[in-house]
Amino acid sequence: MLKKKQKRQSLSDYLRYMHMLEEGYSFRYISNHYGSDEKFLKVLWQRYQELGIDGLKKRSYFRSTPEIKRQIVLDIEKNHLPLHAASIKYGPCTTLIVRWLRIYRSEGLSGLERVKKRGRPLGMGRPKKDSKPLTELERLRKEVQELRTENALLKKVRALVEERNARLRAIGQKPSKN
Repeated sequence: MLKKKQKRQSLSDYLRYMHMLEEGYSFRYISNHYGSDEKFLKVLWQRYQELGIDGLKKRSYFRSTPEIKRQIVLDIEKNHLPLHAASIKYGPCTTLIVRWLRIYRSEGLSGLERVKKRGRPLGMGRPKKDSKPLTELERLRKEVQELRTENALLKKVRALVEERNARLRAIGQKPSKN
């Protein structure tokens, strides 16, 4: 079965789905007819039952600390709390919790202490131009290097053209004048 591309859905769409579920429609029916993910609908339904319409709204960014991560992961591990229940109880999305669980299971609690620095790493982007002017000797060396590079490129192009012409002559065609 081909997977349909999901359309972007709004709060009114989610509210319509919740009313349909209250009327007795199944998760599968809504998923098939409206292109929404069935598991996601179940999470939305759980949030809607616990928090009302606020559970359907897009949540703001969750700032996590190592203590909160540790508390959530340990609560899930010890009490076998489902991901969506932990998401409702503590606030972060389920994908974030899954990432923390993966780190915890591979590196332990110390892995949750690591905080990734946000933003672009230093050293990315174009190198800064030197503000000081080049000396005469440096300028000439740079020019010689550029000319050597250009000369090597032209030699390669000439060799490729000659190779192509030789191939054409071998099969009985005349090389082009271009």
